[in-house]
Amino acid sequence: MTTALPGAVALREQAARLDADDPLAPVRERFLLPPDVVYLDGNSLGPLPAAVPAALDDVVRRQWGTALIGSWNTAGWWQAPLRVGDAIGTLIGAAPGQTVAGDSTSVQVFTALDAAAALRPDRPLLVTDPGHFPTDRYLADAVARRRGLQVRHVPPPDLPHFLADEGRQVAVVSYSPVDFRTGELYDMTALTRAAHEAGALALWDLCHAAGALPLEVDALGVDLAVGCGYKFLSGGPGAPAFLYVAQRHHAALETPLPGWTGHADPFALARDYTPAPGIARARIGTPPILSLLALEAALTAFDGVDLHQVRAKSLSLTGFLLRCADELLAPLGFTSVTPSDPGRRGSQVTLRHPHAHGLAVALAGRGVVADMRAPDLLRFGVNALFTSHGDLLTAATRLRDLIVEGAYDPAPPSVGPVT
Repeated sequence: MTTALPGAVALREQAARLDADDPLAPVRERFLLPPDVVYLDGNSLGPLPAAVPAALDDVVRRQWGTALIGSWNTAGWWQAPLRVGDAIGTLIGAAPGQTVAGDSTSVQVFTALDAAAALRPDRPLLVTDPGHFPTDRYLADAVARRRGLQVRHVPPPDLPHFLADEGRQVAVVSYSPVDFRTGELYDMTALTRAAHEAGALALWDLCHAAGALPLEVDALGVDLAVGCGYKFLSGGPGAPAFLYVAQRHHAALETPLPGWTGHADPFALARDYTPAPGIARARIGTPPILSLLALEAALTAFDGVDLHQVRAKSLSLTGFLLRCADELLAPLGFTSVTPSDPGRRGSQVTLRHPHAHGLAVALAGRGVVADMRAPDLLRFGVNALFTSHGDLLTAATRLRDLIVEGAYDPAPPSVGPVT
């Protein structure tokens, strides 16, 4: 291995000071992290919260294994989508009764887009980010075909100018507050206001924001929002997603998938569909109880946690990693694509290098789990609930060592699943 550089000594001292003063340090014990692993991919799949194994064991052995079908009533299975939805609602700034959990992110995005279009039936345009996560773009196109709309791809910074010209034609604006590739943070307040001033609805994909930074969907006047349960919420692989719809839209809300659990009287098994009152009408099919209750247990990792402290630590962590990158990695051909301005970055740092894929694979072999986005972006997700400054210095140091030693395959086999 390479010897420590003088700059690394100062970085190590800084990391130790910051970690010693970290008020969230005890929260790390709420996760079952593998020993000797630096996990920086929680923005794709959060690690296992310590509360989940026992909760799932109870669900499987007692609630399902012993009580059987009775658990729909005695264990609260039937109410779980709304109960878990409200738990997530507290993390995104939503009052109770506006958030439901239970279907996949794709289903929730489709539901939200289509419902938003139905709320603005006389407007022919759907606006989304050309850099949006692929599923969001695919589903925007699908909803546009279904509704006879046109899609306009407008980068978030360009939205006010676009709306000044064509705003009265726009039904819904669909963005994410965090760019999933670069970690750039967009201004939800300004973009929501711009949409509303044009008479359009604002729909936000919170997959890379929920649980990572304070969100105030009610206070901002957000109309609809979706988000997954498996990233910063650490609900497990494929965990159910959530849908938020502001209460002011409930009476007129029409969902494209009128499933039986969203019926006003679901157990009457009526011939015709009558939507349930409130957010319950956004329920669709029988909820996936095992994964939904795993998510509910995972959310207890946030008990007593101030999301403003989470945000402050996240900014400290990402700022420290950017310093590490500047001092240790920039001389070796790395460039940061994540804004240095704290107000413009989410909870990740992305570095550009032509061998990003090979380096991500080699880093995992040295106990640092990060990920990449084709063709040349190396992503480091930062979850302030369990990540330390020391973790980030370890990651930067091992990445530097890989380059110096040439100890990686520049073109390894194809990339695995990423989200």
